[in-house]
Amino acid sequence: MKNSYESPLSSRYADEEMKYLFSPDKKFRTWRRLWIALAEAEKELGLNITQEQIDEMCKYADDINYEVAEAREKVVRHDVMSHVYAYGQQCPKAKPIIHLGATSCYVGDNTDIIIMTEALKLIRNKLVGVIRVLSKFALQYKDLPTLAFTHFQPAQPTTVGKRATLWIQDLLMDLEDVEYQLSKAKLLGSKGTTGTQASFLELFDGDHSKVKKLDEIIAKKMGYSSCFAVSGQTYSRKLDSQMLAVLSGIAQSAAKFSNDIRLLQHLKEVEEPFEKNQIGSSAMAYKRNPMRSERIASLSRYVIIDSLNPCITEATQWFERTLDDSANKRISVPEAFLAVDGILNLYANVADGLVVYPKVINQHLLRELPFMATENIMMDAVKRGADRQQLHERIRVHSMAASRVIKEEGGENDLLSRIAADPAFGVTLEELQKIVSPEKYVGRAPQQTEEFIAEVVNLLLQKYDFVSEEKPEINL
Repeated sequence: MKNSYESPLSSRYADEEMKYLFSPDKKFRTWRRLWIALAEAEKELGLNITQEQIDEMCKYADDINYEVAEAREKVVRHDVMSHVYAYGQQCPKAKPIIHLGATSCYVGDNTDIIIMTEALKLIRNKLVGVIRVLSKFALQYKDLPTLAFTHFQPAQPTTVGKRATLWIQDLLMDLEDVEYQLSKAKLLGSKGTTGTQASFLELFDGDHSKVKKLDEIIAKKMGYSSCFAVSGQTYSRKLDSQMLAVLSGIAQSAAKFSNDIRLLQHLKEVEEPFEKNQIGSSAMAYKRNPMRSERIASLSRYVIIDSLNPCITEATQWFERTLDDSANKRISVPEAFLAVDGILNLYANVADGLVVYPKVINQHLLRELPFMATENIMMDAVKRGADRQQLHERIRVHSMAASRVIKEEGGENDLLSRIAADPAFGVTLEELQKIVSPEKYVGRAPQQTEEFIAEVVNLLLQKYDFVSEEKPEINL
């Protein structure tokens, strides 16, 4: 259909696996798994539920009669009860015990937690993939000197590989946050209408131990170690806020990377990949715009802003629950995950295809390096017997003259020639060129890169040998 709105997050950016997690089919199948888990747990704890009823429910766990549920919802205007009804139509023997003692939030909230947790695991795996790609890039260019920038002004040199470690470091911090969030994953469980479990206490004739055990059994059946100890009708919306805070952090890291690449592409030092038949501009055929990096920046901005939605929702919930979270949550949470999925696809693609231009990098470096090397030049001359105070003034004059040639005349940096021609320094041009060899000014950048990848990144990545190295496809 081309006559109604479709989300670009679904049609252009996110992968099928992530899109399925937030699909109606995933949601409603999970509802049925939760109803089965509830019935099994209640049976195990002594309620009059038969194995025949449970077997009937299991038979139709994935065979959802959507048309019945949709027709029923038009009548009752309640999605959960419509699906309870539809499930009961398929399972006449189990019909009396489906959803027994539960509220809508039993399936709704537990399902949301399950989906967000599975989605965060996908995000984790893609983060690992990007870190792997950047690590190879960092090692490949660990020795290539390049101008570093502070305030986007030329500063003491670094290496191309060392700069990449800064991008990796941000992603490692994000990975730590992802793992922490996953480490404390827990379900809502079966808490009832205001979180007191009153309906279940009635079902189990006042047996508190069985009501408490009910949460434990359901959690285990759904693959979780525990449930929230207390809740209102819903799990605390603080969880959504924390989940999207993690996604926002990833978006921030990706945006910083994309901005660096866009600036480097302007300098013609590094470029993002460009397809053979790709068109950079409809008006200027020669252009190679950094459109993938710009897309990363654009989607990242959306996620960062979107992460405020659950913050405000959590802050404005009343007592045991209000429903002003629902419509917002249906949009803000899935879209954050879909957008970050797309961001990481793009990040991996750009990082894997970066094109580096060493000659341009060296040209830019050599234009600025003589200014940075003046202290070294001066100290070398002092060792030969020159007067430092005299040389300091002379080198200041030469530096200003060389800077004027560059800025006002558009010429090359002739500072070394000026110093070589000044007898006060007593040094030849060849000797000066050795003094300003770029490798002397990068400090421990190559060693830092090697150590970081070996001692931090590779050790960490050993934990993720289950993550595929297959590169995601992106929609250009």
